[in-house]
Amino acid sequence: MIKTILMIDDSKAAQFFLKGCIPKDKGFELFTADNGREGLDRFRDIRPDITFLDLTMPEMDGVQVLTEIKKFDPDAVVVVLTANIQRKVIEEVKGLGAFSVLRKPPQKEQIRGVLFGAGKEMEKRR
Repeated sequence: MIKTILMIDDSKAAQFFLKGCIPKDKGFELFTADNGREGLDRFRDIRPDITFLDLTMPEMDGVQVLTEIKKFDPDAVVVVLTANIQRKVIEEVKGLGAFSVLRKPPQKEQIRGVLFGAGKEMEKRR
C-alpha cells in the first residue's frame, strides 16, 4: 500500500499541479524536492513508496537521479513526468527501471491510475 509520495521537480507550478492530482482522502504523506540532487537525498532519507520524477532539472537531471535511485533501491517505484516524449528518451528511462512515463502535464486520472497500479505492484512483491 502506498503511504509516502516524493515529487522531484524544479517547477513549483508542476509540484502544485501534481499535488492537486493526488487524492486527499487516502492519507498520503507528500514530500517535495526542487532539484535532482535534493531529490536523491530526500529519496534516501524518506524511502518513499512512489516517486514522481521530472527529467529536466538543475543539479542532476532526471536520468541521473533515476540511475542513482535504482542503484540504491532496485525495487523503487519511479514515475517519470516529462514534456519530452521522444521514443529514445522513453526507452532510456524504461530501460533504467521507470515504472511508468507520463507526459506533462498529466491528467488526474493518469496519476490516480499509476498510484493504484503501483500499489498493486507493491502488494505482489510482498
